[in-house]
Amino acid sequence: MSEDFVEITTTAELREILPPPLERTANKARPKLHEMDRQWLAESPFVLIATSAADGTCDVSPKGDPAGFTLVLSDTRIAIPERPGNRRADGFHNVLSNPHVGLIYLIPGRGDTLRVNGRARLVREAPFFDDMIVKGSRPKLALVVDIDEVFHHCQKAFMRSKLWSPESWTPEAMPSRAEIAKTFERPEESMADLEAYYAPDRYAASLY
Repeated sequence: MSEDFVEITTTAELREILPPPLERTANKARPKLHEMDRQWLAESPFVLIATSAADGTCDVSPKGDPAGFTLVLSDTRIAIPERPGNRRADGFHNVLSNPHVGLIYLIPGRGDTLRVNGRARLVREAPFFDDMIVKGSRPKLALVVDIDEVFHHCQKAFMRSKLWSPESWTPEAMPSRAEIAKTFERPEESMADLEAYYAPDRYAASLY
């Protein structure tokens, strides 16, 4: 398949199409948390964590918990608990070879986001783990991020996508999670067993 692309290969070419940002936008990143950032973290139940390995391969992992699950350890340090999952640990493997991470914190219904860039490390034990217990489950590890920069991002992407508008939601447009698992991950299992496994009540019981 031919690629009839006109590729951009230099910063100058990029800026021909996208002019430099306004000064207030270019300079909005801050080196530490403001009280308003702390409030945002206290209200956010969801974060996307972007990592990259030393060889450049990338990963973005979602993490969710009750609002306020990210602990603020200082103005320049936060901690994110790990919960039971698929144990691939793609992002964690990346952090072991390249500590740089990018975080996007969401608050349901809000179009703007809180962005945090920094350097992460994996911690297997610390006194603050006791503050991360949910439903009796204490995390076995946490991602501690030393902040390089933090800033708020506008809501245009959420407005364009209508992400929080229920009238735009079409969850039934795609096959169910059980059907996807049957196709790609667990073809040997019956649909009845998979539907039972991914039933909301059954699946929720394994969150912690």
